[in-house]
Amino acid sequence: MATLEQCRSALDKLAENLASANGDLRSAAALDRSVSCWITDLDTTFAGRLVDSRIEDVTTEPGPPAERAQIRLAMTGDDLVALVDGELHFARAWGSGRIKLEAGLRDLLRLRKLL
Repeated sequence: MATLEQCRSALDKLAENLASANGDLRSAAALDRSVSCWITDLDTTFAGRLVDSRIEDVTTEPGPPAERAQIRLAMTGDDLVALVDGELHFARAWGSGRIKLEAGLRDLLRLRKLL
């Protein structure tokens, strides 16, 4: 089972990947939205803001998200680490229910380029 520190490191790596993206990927992530990622097996939520392809102001909260973010993810710590390391394919994991993603229709259409 991934630790809280490994999950934080994976989110930092994801933030770096988004910030260094080019072209269509950068424009897909160029949103200004609140985001949350609930790590279900650790019962911890990382919450922050996706701003111009960067994830900013990340906080850690116990339990599921206290507030409803505009883009919401839920997964295990192991799945987060595997996803960021390229070992887990997002679409397959989402389709099988291992990863849950909730967002408005417009955001989902833009985010599909990233996924």
